[in-house]
Amino acid sequence: MNINNVINLASKAGQIILESGGETYRVEETIIRICNAYGLVSAESFVTPTVIMISATDINGRIISHVKRIKTRTVDLEKISRVNDLSRNICPSNLSVDFVNEELRKISETPRYGIKTTLFFSAVGASFFTLLFGGDLNDFIVSFFIGIIIKWLSILLNNININEFFTNALGGAIAAILALVSVELHLATNVDKIIIGSIMLLVPGLAITNAIRDTIAGDLIAGVSRGIEAFLIAIAIAVGSGIILKIWFDYFGILIGGIL
Repeated sequence: MNINNVINLASKAGQIILESGGETYRVEETIIRICNAYGLVSAESFVTPTVIMISATDINGRIISHVKRIKTRTVDLEKISRVNDLSRNICPSNLSVDFVNEELRKISETPRYGIKTTLFFSAVGASFFTLLFGGDLNDFIVSFFIGIIIKWLSILLNNININEFFTNALGGAIAAILALVSVELHLATNVDKIIIGSIMLLVPGLAITNAIRDTIAGDLIAGVSRGIEAFLIAIAIAVGSGIILKIWFDYFGILIGGIL
């Protein structure tokens, strides 16, 4: 068994999980499981949200190390599940390196939900969060369309590799300005409920969850990194919406939807 092929295979599997929003402990477990399944005597992995490092030894005592830089991260739980299942089936099903590598390629290239589906359910999420926080039917409808706009903008900016801080700040600003205009035109009632419901699409819930999980598990570097990432995203959302609210009230200074 070629140790280089096994290391590259394990690295690819870990990369897919990490880029899809998986926890660092899951990435490390998957890498070690794959290395052990193909007969490497010892394997160690160290993973942060942006780097995968692997070191392994084969039966002849040769040691090889591998470093993989992770530049993009999103959320795709289906890919995480499929890679996890594949790695667990290597030994029971006696899967070859070439077969697993081809399966990983298919998983990596699997498209996410279509743009229409993504936009629709993003809109549903934003609108129902607005109801959850006390909005009325008009607020629900306005939040539905704001959710579509924010998600479409996020996808567009992500495709052209725009900085995530700017993307979230712009999303917060759009949510605020559209909410203010909607209430001003008497299309909705509560500015605060609309803004809160809409920006829930931008809130880094998975990053916060993983930060807590990694910290509790003892992966302090990964936990702190994800925590800082979530904190910066929250700041970006607050900056974007806060600037719009400040400008609006400075120039108009009127009571809108219960907010002065």
